[in-house]
Amino acid sequence: MDHVCAYTNRPEDTDRKTLMETDILVIGAGAAGLSCARRLHDQGLSVVVHEARRRLGGRIRSHHPDDGGPPLELGAQVVHGDRNPVHAFVGAERVRQLPRDTAAHVVRDGTAQDMAVLGRGRRAPWQIEAQLHAAPGPAGLSVGGWLRGRGLSEAEIAASSEWFRQNWAADPDRLSAPGLAAAQRGDLCGSGEYTVDGGLAAVPALLAEGLDVRLGSPVHEVRHRPGHITAHTGAGTVTATVAVVTVPPTVVASGGLRLPDLPAAKHDAALRLPLGDACCAVVTLDRPAPESAVTLDMDGRTGFLRATAGRPEIVIVAKAAAAATVRAAIADQELLLPMLRTALPWAANSRIVQVTPADWGTDPLSGGGFSAPLAGAGTAASAWAEPVDDTVFFAGEATRCGKGLPWLGSALLSGELAAEQVLEVVGRR
Repeated sequence: MDHVCAYTNRPEDTDRKTLMETDILVIGAGAAGLSCARRLHDQGLSVVVHEARRRLGGRIRSHHPDDGGPPLELGAQVVHGDRNPVHAFVGAERVRQLPRDTAAHVVRDGTAQDMAVLGRGRRAPWQIEAQLHAAPGPAGLSVGGWLRGRGLSEAEIAASSEWFRQNWAADPDRLSAPGLAAAQRGDLCGSGEYTVDGGLAAVPALLAEGLDVRLGSPVHEVRHRPGHITAHTGAGTVTATVAVVTVPPTVVASGGLRLPDLPAAKHDAALRLPLGDACCAVVTLDRPAPESAVTLDMDGRTGFLRATAGRPEIVIVAKAAAAATVRAAIADQELLLPMLRTALPWAANSRIVQVTPADWGTDPLSGGGFSAPLAGAGTAASAWAEPVDDTVFFAGEATRCGKGLPWLGSALLSGELAAEQVLEVVGRR
């Protein structure tokens, strides 16, 4: 369902092939695209945002239970950090810190246990990750190689490997150890985890107020020469002086958005910035949870699960290999219920009432959850972020891969940075 707010919502009309002119064309109405468009619009430029989905937010998607219960997140999960720009944008009165007394559990060897077992007699995964941030090793070293070179026990390596998979959406042998450390050092959002009253979808809704946003209107191809953009959509042709591309690089690499005039190095950068697999779901049971808890499946089947006391919904956020397992279980709920009962023993006598999925890994408009720093990716993120001919600009969390944590704060910042680049060029013309 489209958000109802003051932005202009003009869906694609395939019966009318129109020619439209604007100063700035922004492709994508996620956090990056809308923050960029907001800044440029507020500077007096004419801006049109085209979005293929029939909703705002990109990989932000809030689910509102039928009974009016609190919203649940099917994409971006939380606002990371007490200095995240979301605080200032939506207002401190609408931001809530997540409770610190939530129970924490793990599934290990097929049984649910207290998460504290991961630190008994050995180093817990979060302690090992902190060591990696402090001493990541040389360029080119993978997280898997770093783990194997630390003298860790098999149990420590196994637990830490799944920890990295679920936090970074990739196998440790693909992740760059120095890249993860650099992302942590470069993060500007601070500490703590927060949520927004009304759900995270309130963020793109507020950003879009007063903007010309065309929902359900994908851009198929963008041709450019210096100072001129010609974009082809199902509704017609858009011309502009500048385009800002905020779709994930995987969408360009797969041909979902054609950019034939870009240099080969740009397309190579897109190929080297794949998004990690991710699959989320809200599973509604026929009974409420007895406690608020987060469970991490160290057996690699269901990723993170979150339950709230008194509510019947379970939020599943599975990444890397676990995403494929959850995807298969959503398709065959005879597989899903036993998985839930293992992770959440209180659900043993429950039945599933409803499943609301968000499969980011198979979504052609995203191609995954987010971009993590990969071993061997080199300067791909910087190359992807680089403007072309002062005419085609780029934003999105992938442009900051390895420079900050790959979540909402980075997406918003990337949009602001792209807007500043555009304003500098426009000011010179």
